[in-house]
Amino acid sequence: MSRKTTTVATRSIAKKNSRRRVAAEPVAKDRSQPQFAPIRTKRVFEEICEQVRREMAAGSLRPGDKLPPERELATKLGVSRAAVREALRSLEIAGVVGLQKGARGGAFILKGDPDLVTQSIRDMFHLGRISLDNLTEARTLVMQLAMQLACERIRPTTVAALERNVDRLTTLPTTGKASERVAISAEFYRLISQATDNTVLQMIIEALTEIVLQQVVQSNIEFFPNLIVHRRRLVEYIASGKVDDAKREMTDHLQRLRRHLMRAERTATENKTVRILTEETSH
Repeated sequence: MSRKTTTVATRSIAKKNSRRRVAAEPVAKDRSQPQFAPIRTKRVFEEICEQVRREMAAGSLRPGDKLPPERELATKLGVSRAAVREALRSLEIAGVVGLQKGARGGAFILKGDPDLVTQSIRDMFHLGRISLDNLTEARTLVMQLAMQLACERIRPTTVAALERNVDRLTTLPTTGKASERVAISAEFYRLISQATDNTVLQMIIEALTEIVLQQVVQSNIEFFPNLIVHRRRLVEYIASGKVDDAKREMTDHLQRLRRHLMRAERTATENKTVRILTEETSH
């Protein structure tokens, strides 16, 4: 073998060995490591609930339909009757089924209760998951969208109902009668939500309005002097389809109410802190 041939062969072998070394060497670890989460096995009654909801989503179960009897359902699912009972109670609390007693009783699929939306938001608010600031901010943004849709879709009958609502407000004194004022305000916003002709918006508006009005009562906020003027102007803008004017009028009012509520919350927090400190120092 010539010297030239030997040199070429040596270089070829060296290149192959180099490739093997590169393949064997570990890759630089500059990427994040896999994150594994604990595996949580669902409880039996939760799986039963999910199956019922899947059948509803598929259209196999509709409002008014009756689920199989408890014993039959347990047999079909291969679970205990206790698990079925627990699932039915959970679905009842969630407003998915209604449980009726008697010979013609059983578990029936319900139409759905919008009040559950209000209750869910209210619970999270009271538990501190939702702040008053977030709640009032969300309401202001939602009502801006409601103004746009209401201006486009409102019917003459709804305009007349809003005008009658404002007329009722004028008959109340500026002090006292808080519960009546709140009831009239709730109806006013309910009529506006209906004017949007959007079911989802209606549920959100009515839920946020109810919770905010509860805070108004608890905070003892006085009757705004220009509230009646504001409501009449707002109805006029909506009836005339003046979207920008309606948005501005609603936003100005809600922002003012928001400032009053936030001030009342701060005062209540400060008073609570003072009371706690006083109690601690007195012992």
